[in-house]
Amino acid sequence: MGLRQMYSERQIEVLRKYKQGFRLMINYGAKRSGKTVIDNDLFLMELRAVRKRADAKKIREPQYILAGVSSKTIEQNILNPLRNKYGIEFKFDKHGNFTLFGVKVILAYTGSIGGLGAIRGLTSFGAYVNEATMANKYVFKEIMDRCSEDGAKIICDTNPDHPQHWLKVDYLDNDKPEVRTVSTHFTLEDNEAFLGQEYINDQKAMTPSGMMYERDILGLWVSGEGMVYQDFDKKRMLVDEVPKDLHYYAGVDWGYDHKGSIVVFGDDDKGNTYLIEEHTKKYKFIDYWVEIAKGIQKRYGYNVNFWVDSARPDNYNEFLRNGISARNANKARMAGIESVAKLMKLGRFFVLSSSVQSFLDEIYTYIWDDNTGEPVKQNDDVMDAMRYAIYNEHLNNDAQFINSIYI
Repeated sequence: MGLRQMYSERQIEVLRKYKQGFRLMINYGAKRSGKTVIDNDLFLMELRAVRKRADAKKIREPQYILAGVSSKTIEQNILNPLRNKYGIEFKFDKHGNFTLFGVKVILAYTGSIGGLGAIRGLTSFGAYVNEATMANKYVFKEIMDRCSEDGAKIICDTNPDHPQHWLKVDYLDNDKPEVRTVSTHFTLEDNEAFLGQEYINDQKAMTPSGMMYERDILGLWVSGEGMVYQDFDKKRMLVDEVPKDLHYYAGVDWGYDHKGSIVVFGDDDKGNTYLIEEHTKKYKFIDYWVEIAKGIQKRYGYNVNFWVDSARPDNYNEFLRNGISARNANKARMAGIESVAKLMKLGRFFVLSSSVQSFLDEIYTYIWDDNTGEPVKQNDDVMDAMRYAIYNEHLNNDAQFINSIYI
């Protein structure tokens, strides 16, 4: 089988660069563009190359770092695809590491500063870092420092982030000769042969306009500009009535000095989502919100899920004591925003005009922060409650047990 039957042109470009002398390789770009596929194969190639270098130096057990945000992401992005593609069985030791091709692979988790513990003190022949923009900056630097054997290479893949992200500024854009960085930019179109044009067209149609489209489809390092929800169309999405017999659920953002908000949504069987109630007030204690929630239960049923901000466990417990089905929301901000924005992009998001108080004020002032690439944290209480509800109700997991660290 020839290379072009196995890889896209962009992946073949990466293979050519792999044969060059470099210290750090960063393959970045659109989701589903083939970055991780080629890096997974490079990982296997690197282990074989490491074994040869170790043999030449008479080193019995060379070490190599395999890094990702968590054990779950390493499994789903790297180990399981390699297991399915090549039938490789990974046998883990008591420390969660494994040996392959005569090389001891040390797993490192980059999602928090705690990942330093697994790699401090070791000497590595190289590293593969998955989802590099999500890595803690100091853990990434430690991985770089630990790859001190002659010929050690660090291979990364990542989706782009905002232009001032440390990976771009400190490494990708660093043109000092001693840094020795090579990179390859992927767009979704680069993987057409393996994804199919129909899938690509669907992704383009579904991806929200603005920053998300430029990152997820075009693979660009961009900041957001203007409104977060650029596809919200007041003329088309503000409605005077909604269907009956919907699937109902709610989102809750606690507040006192700033506004608290409970929003109620209903989904129909055609994939449409309707905002049917909004309750937003300042300077209200928990008893007020309990009464609001009980009223919602009377109108829509006692099985309505209330996806709540996990920052106030006292309020969460008060809901439970009053027979309200409270669940701690997964508060992953960008994933939550994307779930809402996709509905708007597809024209499946509607707002009952008589129900809203602060929604319209907030959605037009909910804007991107150019410095962080995330929304400005201001006047966003309804926006937070909305994403808690929509993102979590549509997740296929037990999100009520997730106490997110995200703000």
